[in-house]
Amino acid sequence: MAVDKTPVLKRCRSLGLEPSVLGYDKKSNRKLNTRSRKMSEYGMQLREKQKAKFIYGVLEKPFRNYYEKADKMKGMTGENLMVMLERRLDNVVFRMGFARTRREARQVVDHKHILVNGKCINLPSYQIKAGDVVEVREASRTTQRFKDISENAAGRLTPEWMDVDKEAMKGTISALPKREQIDVPVNEMLIVELYSK
Repeated sequence: MAVDKTPVLKRCRSLGLEPSVLGYDKKSNRKLNTRSRKMSEYGMQLREKQKAKFIYGVLEKPFRNYYEKADKMKGMTGENLMVMLERRLDNVVFRMGFARTRREARQVVDHKHILVNGKCINLPSYQIKAGDVVEVREASRTTQRFKDISENAAGRLTPEWMDVDKEAMKGTISALPKREQIDVPVNEMLIVELYSK
């Protein structure tokens, strides 16, 4: 399985992202060596795509597949793409506060700590539907790892499209997210322009 091992803060600097978007509370003191040259239209489109891929931890081929599925769905392709990325199980686990970062959420799912509607699902790319119940497995709740996570994620706001009981480590997807409810600094229209060339 391919894994992106780029240092997070370095990648955030090059893409102009705040590490807090990914769940990291670190700050980099280094300044990015900015060129005075104006970025081309293609450069801006590519940068938005790289941002979305980096934030959600998706590699090129799966990302392209998401785009193709989003293009076939009804409605705006860009909005469909962002909603599909937001519905990934690893992202939902991160949003519910059961992991500090999306990378950790992916690992938590991989290690079979998460149940969806009572069934163990270990696919980070699993698409959550409205009405699904996502919870941490009972045997895992008492581990030190999840105690630390619940302390760290106590102050984090959960999106309005999900209801979460942080004490019971359980959450329900009340509705599918809309684009305006997704607080990710990505201009999806540039991604659509890039792929529709």
